[in-house]
Amino acid sequence: MTLPKDPAQRPRGEGAPEKRPDRGAELMVAWQQGDDQAFHELVDAYSGQVFALLTRFLGRRHPRREDLVQETFLRLVRARDRYTPSARFSTWLYTIVWRLCINETERSRSRRELSIDGAGEDGQVVELPDSVELDPFDGVARADVIKEVRAAIAALPDNQRIAMVLARYHSLSFAEIADVVGSSDKAIKSLIHRARETLRARLQPLFEREAI
Repeated sequence: MTLPKDPAQRPRGEGAPEKRPDRGAELMVAWQQGDDQAFHELVDAYSGQVFALLTRFLGRRHPRREDLVQETFLRLVRARDRYTPSARFSTWLYTIVWRLCINETERSRSRRELSIDGAGEDGQVVELPDSVELDPFDGVARADVIKEVRAAIAALPDNQRIAMVLARYHSLSFAEIADVVGSSDKAIKSLIHRARETLRARLQPLFEREAI
């Protein structure tokens, strides 16, 4: 079985699109220089992405997602003077979100409240990573199938889950994901490989049953 290539790892050599200006970094620097409107533009531009990442990692039923969006930008305020545009702004911002996610899951686990709900609470099938080849069964909407898919994704170790989410939904490269979680390119590649294999092994029997 040939697996599709991860879109986050496309070559960036000759023929690749010209790198676009990093609007987030530009706004952050402008804010550092006293432009308060730039901060409001940052919130408008990135709060949706932060909320989406929190939702995909913690689940749609998690009660503190909006609070954590606010906490993300509070931490950004505290880090204002320390910020340097050495990486893509969104990568730096996702590092803050990742730390909050870890704190939140540890708190939830200590209270036995961690939800196994994944993205897709609106009733649609959860979108799986490209490497889990389930094309013959796209569109399956049975509640028990959706529940097992969500459980499989949520059962991944935290570092594997965040790596998968950042690569699949936020189009980060291995190097950028490594920056977010404080690891190396090689380690991230290994994490994503293990996550894909785990999902494949757990979900394949389910979809084989669906084919009967």
